[in-house]
Amino acid sequence: MLQARPSARTQPLKRRDAEPGSVSAPVRLALVDPLAHIGSQIDPERRRGRGATINPGGRYEAEQRISEDDGWGSLGELPPFKTEVSVEKPRTIITRNDSPDISFDRSINPYRGCEHGCVYCFARPSHAYLGLSPGLDFESKLTAKPDAALLLEKELSAPSYQPRTMAIGTNTDAYQPIEKKLRIMRGILEVLAKFNHPVGIVTKSALVQRDIDILAPMAAKGLVKVALSVTTLDPKLARNMEPRAAAPAKRIETIRKLSEAGIPVTVLVAPIVPAINEHEIERILDAAKAAGAREAGYVLLRLPLEVKDIVQDWLVTHHPDKMRHVVSLIRSTRGGKDYDAAWGQRQVGSGPYAWMIGRRFEMAAERLGFNSARLRLRTDLFVKPEKEKAQLSLF
Repeated sequence: MLQARPSARTQPLKRRDAEPGSVSAPVRLALVDPLAHIGSQIDPERRRGRGATINPGGRYEAEQRISEDDGWGSLGELPPFKTEVSVEKPRTIITRNDSPDISFDRSINPYRGCEHGCVYCFARPSHAYLGLSPGLDFESKLTAKPDAALLLEKELSAPSYQPRTMAIGTNTDAYQPIEKKLRIMRGILEVLAKFNHPVGIVTKSALVQRDIDILAPMAAKGLVKVALSVTTLDPKLARNMEPRAAAPAKRIETIRKLSEAGIPVTVLVAPIVPAINEHEIERILDAAKAAGAREAGYVLLRLPLEVKDIVQDWLVTHHPDKMRHVVSLIRSTRGGKDYDAAWGQRQVGSGPYAWMIGRRFEMAAERLGFNSARLRLRTDLFVKPEKEKAQLSLF
């Protein structure tokens, strides 16, 4: 636990109970340490193989519970965080958005929560809507939508539907470990291929190689592009920061396999965490270009809502000597705050440090020939398969 350090800066505060006109000694009030509020850490054995170190209650819960050892070893009896998957039955599968700084207006999320356990994941706060924690619950209590392919086919068949690129993997990874068994994403791709519908995929999993047999024919028609998120090339850092995602070497290999199959690949240096992985920007781009990536992008670390405490506690656990420096740099890119959700700023930040990161990325990408031509997926091939006609001749 990080202990609060009293600030040397104090200011006088007039006592509220003083009589009007009376003189009383001023109360010296120490300013609150902005990093003092760190959640209660979960025992390492209980969270082995997970990214978050805490499991705070959701912001909509009436109660907040913290596990504390009472001296009798009771915490040792608590079970580890095992992956649990619940079935979700939504009425629709396509999610719409009108955000002006996002390049897509529709997406599909086959799962809620993500077993990859990336400590920095901006989607963590969405688990609060389920009454669950954005911390360890987000990584271990998942929901799946097994009817996704059926719902998608129904929605694409609607007379009013107009095709535009479908984004997948923008909230949680559709190729997270449970997909290997449930195969929901594969069913979605089969429907999209059937309709000749364009799709853009974002993932950090090598499992996407499984679906090359579907993706390659779609790519030949100009219907698909895949973005691989490569946060670091350091396997130790990757293990601590995104424990159940594919190892860095596997992601570079995946870029190569997809490229060799004729599938356009983008590399995302995302997120860039100040003083943690920023020194790898050029190395990641070099490795991805050598593997066949055509386009590149980056995202500066975002800390919306509960992600702030989760990342700060992770820093206390794994990088205690850098923690305050990292937080200071993050705030310098967000106008002195932990996060700025303003359109156009939330992905790249602002200020001198954010400007420096952006220029480094742009110079390296230009040197390597990234983004010389942006691929636009086709929508003119979209077709709605005819429904089977009833066998009226039998009657």
